[in-house]
Amino acid sequence: MADMQENRRKRLYDIIEIGHDGDRISTAYDAVNVLSVLLNLTASILLTFENVALRYGGLLESVENVTVVFFAVDYILRLWTADCLYPGNSRKEAVFRYMRSFMGIVDLLSFLPYCLPAVVPSGLAVFRMFRVVRIFRLFRINVYYDSLNVITEVLASKKQQLLSSVFIILVLMVSSSLAMYSIEHEAQPEVFENAFSGIWWSVSTLLTVGYGDIYPITTLGQIFGIIISFLGVGMVAIPTGIISAGFVDQYSRVKRLGEMGNEENIRFIRIHLAENDDWRGKRIRDLKFPHGVIIAAIQRKEGMIIPRGDVVLEAGDSLVLGAETYRDDTRIELKEIVLKGQNPWIGTQIKDLDISRKTLIVMVRRKDRSLLPHGDVELQEGDAVILYTQRHLRDAERIIV
Repeated sequence: MADMQENRRKRLYDIIEIGHDGDRISTAYDAVNVLSVLLNLTASILLTFENVALRYGGLLESVENVTVVFFAVDYILRLWTADCLYPGNSRKEAVFRYMRSFMGIVDLLSFLPYCLPAVVPSGLAVFRMFRVVRIFRLFRINVYYDSLNVITEVLASKKQQLLSSVFIILVLMVSSSLAMYSIEHEAQPEVFENAFSGIWWSVSTLLTVGYGDIYPITTLGQIFGIIISFLGVGMVAIPTGIISAGFVDQYSRVKRLGEMGNEENIRFIRIHLAENDDWRGKRIRDLKFPHGVIIAAIQRKEGMIIPRGDVVLEAGDSLVLGAETYRDDTRIELKEIVLKGQNPWIGTQIKDLDISRKTLIVMVRRKDRSLLPHGDVELQEGDAVILYTQRHLRDAERIIV
């Protein structure tokens, strides 16, 4: 019973997380998730137009309520499957880890502000303000395309430099605001009435916004304003240059990894498990593989299964095996002979063939099947026999590996 519940939890986790093309249920759930976010935001925006709200307000509110219910159910499901998201933690630790994560907080705030006014009506306006947080649920759409990972990696790698530049800007902002307050307060006390007014001026000047609502009128204040404006251009350029350099470093690193990697290092083959295969009914962790051989993927019916250690193989599974490519200074030359007509090998078992000791039959291809060259395999007309030999064979085609 416990195993059945655990399997259901894992299956549910596969559904609510990003699905692959073979898992239609998970892919459909992803589409519903994205559509719910877009519908919720569209309804929220349209409700701000009075003429639209008067005419379609009921429909838009219904769409909003349905999507909010979906967000709540999605959050509960993610709590229930949190131990699958964080397999190294206990169930309680995994739940709290998800709740503390950025997407966990966003998922919670995407529906919680709709529920709180019913409990605390006096705080309706405040809770409605928190509904803006639901726009961050759009970050879930990025999960399907993985397009913002580069930006987050750049910001994380340049975190110290960016914090240093922000600290410099804050110091310059506070010092310039106090200086401008001291210069302009007597000339226009109603504008620079306190240090906060100077901070507003320094922000609009240093960040080159320039609203023009607060500006110096004294000669000394105008000279000081010109200096701060030039400094502001430099202050904005500092974090911009840091982020730009981070992007260059990130793409250079990816390019170097691509150049260092060799796509020929690993080769993959696919084998199909039949009813009488020894691997049928065994867990992957119980299989004995030679060194350097791995199971890369398992195809079961129309879906792909990640080859975890507890996966039990079934008849009909297609296993994708990976192994290191054979590398040598001298390539192996194989030769292929197609048995036709009166070839003496037709109807003869491999063990009875009169071939040289320097000749080795590697594989026999029969129509769409590849046969291992057991001694009792009887060759038939049309078979393609692949040999490793140093002898010259007439009508043999070379296959270089």
